[in-house]
Amino acid sequence: MIFSLDVRRARKGDCLLLHFGSHGQPGLALIDGGPAQVYGPHLKPRLLKLREARGLEGPAPLPVDLLMVSHVDDDHIQGILDLTRELKTQQTRRVSVLNFWHNTFDDLIGNTPAALTASVSAQFGTASLEGGLPEDAWVDADEDDEVIRGCLGVLASIEQGHRLRGDVETLGAALNQEFDGKLILAGSQPVPVAEGLTFLVVGPTRAELEDLQKKHDAWLKTRKKESPEESLAAYVDKSVTNLSSIVVLAESGGKTMLLTGDARVDRILEGLEFAGALKQGGSMEVDLLKIPHHGSSNNLDSDFFERLRASHYVFSGNGEHGNPERETMDMLFTARGGEPFTIHLTYPIDEIDAARQADWEKEQAKEKTRQRKGGHKPVREDWSAARQSIAAFFENTTLANGQRIEVVSESKPHVIDLLDPLGY
Repeated sequence: MIFSLDVRRARKGDCLLLHFGSHGQPGLALIDGGPAQVYGPHLKPRLLKLREARGLEGPAPLPVDLLMVSHVDDDHIQGILDLTRELKTQQTRRVSVLNFWHNTFDDLIGNTPAALTASVSAQFGTASLEGGLPEDAWVDADEDDEVIRGCLGVLASIEQGHRLRGDVETLGAALNQEFDGKLILAGSQPVPVAEGLTFLVVGPTRAELEDLQKKHDAWLKTRKKESPEESLAAYVDKSVTNLSSIVVLAESGGKTMLLTGDARVDRILEGLEFAGALKQGGSMEVDLLKIPHHGSSNNLDSDFFERLRASHYVFSGNGEHGNPERETMDMLFTARGGEPFTIHLTYPIDEIDAARQADWEKEQAKEKTRQRKGGHKPVREDWSAARQSIAAFFENTTLANGQRIEVVSESKPHVIDLLDPLGY
């Protein structure tokens, strides 16, 4: 029996392939496709290689039993749009997606967000509604810039969500068929995805979505009285960017993977408790944990690592926006001590640190600009490799017996086998 996670390089995003079933009857699920410049160099070649490995010839396509987009962020959805755009234009499709899971943002908030998209377009231009949010875009407010950018990213992805839904219809695939075509919400019973694979959905919960809709409605009421800058800043809330993430506990052959998207860790724990997988205030073990939000320390805490213990931790991120962060590594090792586990990084540590330093210095320049304009948020210190780099953390951390760090290669597959080896 196969139960393997195939981790692809995806720049600042997520791109995962879940293999299950048997060598005689293999199954495949695709979870997220990363941002731009991921599908062509990283995802497409792997899909074609899998088709070849299965001995599919002529017009026979590679079947994808399930394609799941965890949420409407550009760094998760754009690579999938690149795939569906290509499939729509192919007379002979090399890939066939049988079923999609995806919650579009307007479905989440319960109405068409015309006023919301108008405000984004007014400040950043119509390109922002097509995933073209400028890298230097920021709101002139004393707010956490990462939270603002995350919020704007969700808003800018509204059009991408619409495009994906249209592509699903064009391709004639099913959408959320296990949920009668409606929103995917947390429940207490595992959902059969295919033969030998179940997903227990632990997020989002209905209560979380109701909270999200209340925040959205409140934002719309105040928007007419405020400038675009003020209204966008008012809409910023750490729950807005992450409440929509689909979080699943995948199970096959007694092994488990917790796939978290960008969900907040408190919501993940609450969702596991709601679904009955985790006792109130208790702890549990999974075989593999995909670290949420690319290892951002703003979205993690030590309690999360103490209550959710894994044999494999997957960190997807190349250092853009500072992720994965050194503080997160510290939390993990503090919580686990000398217990055995493997960390999987999608890029080499030196490349991650180089991007993290560039991001640090860019944010420092923004903070200085805000201060000159009268802002009150303090300016961060200069980058110090000794204090901020992940490389320095591991230079000063002795790995215990059974602790390992593995890096996804650019030239060969990085497959984490929990049961029989995939072999290709």
